[in-house]
Amino acid sequence: MSLTRKAYRAAILHSLADPAEVGIEASYEYFADGVLVIDNGQISAVGPAEDLLPGLPADMEIAHYPNVLITPGFIDTHIHFPQTGMVGSYGEQLLDWLNNYTFPCEAQFGDKTHADEVAQIFLKELLRNGTTTALVFASVHPQSVNSLFEAAEKLDLRLIAGKVMMDRNAPDYLTDTAESSYADSKTLIERWHGKGRLHYAVTPRFAPTSTEQQLTLAGQLLAEYPDLYMQTHISENLKEVEWVKALFPERSNYLDVYDHYQLLGERSVLAHGVHLCDAECQRLAETGSAIAFCPTSNLFLGSGLFNLPQAERFKVNVGLGTDVGGGTSFSLLQTLNEAYKVMQLQGEKLNPFKSLYLATLGGARALRLEDKIGTLQPGTDADFVVLDYDATPLLSYRIKQAKTFEEVLFVLMTLGDDRTVQETYAAGRLVHRRG
Repeated sequence: MSLTRKAYRAAILHSLADPAEVGIEASYEYFADGVLVIDNGQISAVGPAEDLLPGLPADMEIAHYPNVLITPGFIDTHIHFPQTGMVGSYGEQLLDWLNNYTFPCEAQFGDKTHADEVAQIFLKELLRNGTTTALVFASVHPQSVNSLFEAAEKLDLRLIAGKVMMDRNAPDYLTDTAESSYADSKTLIERWHGKGRLHYAVTPRFAPTSTEQQLTLAGQLLAEYPDLYMQTHISENLKEVEWVKALFPERSNYLDVYDHYQLLGERSVLAHGVHLCDAECQRLAETGSAIAFCPTSNLFLGSGLFNLPQAERFKVNVGLGTDVGGGTSFSLLQTLNEAYKVMQLQGEKLNPFKSLYLATLGGARALRLEDKIGTLQPGTDADFVVLDYDATPLLSYRIKQAKTFEEVLFVLMTLGDDRTVQETYAAGRLVHRRG
């Protein structure tokens, strides 16, 4: 008897490669009437309905979805779990925003009850918006990581997170020490890394909030556990860049700080990168490190415009980040809406198929997980979303006016949001259905 559990019939779209490398037409696969076959939490087949339906067992359950689009689950490569309660805070740029809003909000996460409650809210928001994988900053408190992983484990989500390391230039109530951050991180690594679909990320907040000793110990953790992730921030704000120069005058640029402490590698993701020089992009490419493009927060905090063509020129892997709470939406559809505007402000176009890539396969490549997520290729995890063309009256009307599928996709990424996500699946399991 076949082990195949279920098939889904609908319009189906997924990325195959980066359009910047292979061109638009070769970068995706689209089936106007397609079938996705799920077998024990993995994808076993995808293709045209006319090709696959005749070979399916007569008794197989087939869910038929009219007027929807199935895509891979979205991948958020930069987001802050403890900032859920302060999203949309008014009127500051980065450094003042941290002191006035972020740090007081994060101070609450040493309390287990609070951390557990926000973890539930946070994961529900991800899934309501079709995000099935995220690279997440917790707070400085180990409890924040435990609460998040405990909630994610129950849903069998692929989640990467880490305890913030921060031993200077932050309020006393929110700092650790170099030694305690190393010890706490190691305990969390031993408990969670590689458990189910969970992974740990060594997480120095950013260079100004870590002493040289703390950065050294962060590098030591990466050497001790070679398959860990590393996440941090870089070159988000011009004042921040100047601050780093003053704190590390012996380093040639911001990226060189992280490079010096052995923090760069194939599983390193640095958020923002708004003000990178060519030498930094070249070094990112050499080390295999990735950038998380966070358009919503960069615009909201007035940080600047990310230069995607520069990253493409140096073949730097780029994923997409909502950056909640500097970002103002958990929706990667809305984040792509902002990304398009960032590119327009620089005289560049962001093609809808490149947008799809950034939100799915591009994020998977940034996380070195392209063999598991980011596409609907057979053998990958069955993480996918069902997007409803009729989610709102305006979306429904506008899509009916579209003359090409490319236009349909662009409209979804411009007018779509959490309401567009009809269902979200993680490892073949329904984890969200729109009410």
